[in-house]
Amino acid sequence: MSAVMSKPEKDARVEAAISHWAPRFVANGVPLADFQEVTASVGRWEEWCDAWSARGAIHQELGNKALAGGYNYSAAQHFTRAAVCYHFGKFLFVNDMAQLREAHRRAVECRNKALPYLDPPGERVAIEYEGKKLYGNLRKPKGIAKPPVVVMCMGLDSAKEEMDDYENRFLARGLATLAFDGPGQGEAEYDFPVCPEYEKPVKAVIDFLETRSDINKDRIGIWGVSLGGYYAPRAAAFEKRVKACVALSGPFQRSADFTGRPQMNVEAFRVRSKSANLEEAGKVALRFTLAECAKNITCPIYIVAGTKDRLTPHTQAEKLAAAVSGPCVLSVIEGGNHVVNNLWYRYRDQTADWMASQLGAAKR
Repeated sequence: MSAVMSKPEKDARVEAAISHWAPRFVANGVPLADFQEVTASVGRWEEWCDAWSARGAIHQELGNKALAGGYNYSAAQHFTRAAVCYHFGKFLFVNDMAQLREAHRRAVECRNKALPYLDPPGERVAIEYEGKKLYGNLRKPKGIAKPPVVVMCMGLDSAKEEMDDYENRFLARGLATLAFDGPGQGEAEYDFPVCPEYEKPVKAVIDFLETRSDINKDRIGIWGVSLGGYYAPRAAAFEKRVKACVALSGPFQRSADFTGRPQMNVEAFRVRSKSANLEEAGKVALRFTLAECAKNITCPIYIVAGTKDRLTPHTQAEKLAAAVSGPCVLSVIEGGNHVVNNLWYRYRDQTADWMASQLGAAKR
């Protein structure tokens, strides 16, 4: 009888990735076959970034060929898929910063190559902030001279290169989008630590928007995902130029205790908060609170949470909803995971419709 060959065991971090991340990856642009094939090929977490970078390179080459042939729209789609593959290679890979930086460089390069050929196209913008720059992608809907605009706030591990699906839903409803990397995020993660007082970078972003003649400065919304689901309402509490807010799976208040939280997320928080150890990171985490300022949120707010969120319990969303002073929609989705990516159809179009209504965009 021949011996049955068993596959090598995967380490716990890879097993966690396979168990929890498929809905997010696929909903945000990674082909399902890519997720299945790449994760099947990875046994150790140390192989993760390289494997995803190799898959990103395949999509990047497809984009180069399409562009060379004059198929610009197809090229944009290939480059966007390449960007998300590179992004998901680096997004929590803080154990090897050289690999992370290279994958990140390629993610930004690919999305930048896609921007002019998207429908509608995008523009890379630089925003002055504390003597340096924050970078964002500005896109405007077709046929509208001065559209309302949605400022899009990233989370701990998300970046503007991951936002194509969300952007397109706003754009289809007549809203411009400005997805930007704030302190500790994406292109700004090297220069700045995470910033619990997120009203500071948002002020810089809105100051920048006020220099533009091609958007409606009086109709600005804000949207945030994951930790951005804290950043967006935090900014809305202080920045009264914000007229409406969407918060997806954000914390109401962080604890200095990281017990029980996924190891990779904890280490990413330590690195991106520029903390030498978890004690220092805990002090930064305590600054993440809406307890005192949520009452100052007077603009309409739409809050989304899932009952099976392992990172941010839905009770955090309920606390925020109870604390705000303005009109509030609270959507706690039964069975939803973190950011409810497994049931995205329960909130993505709904929040886009709601934001369009709040900012006065025509119904479509």
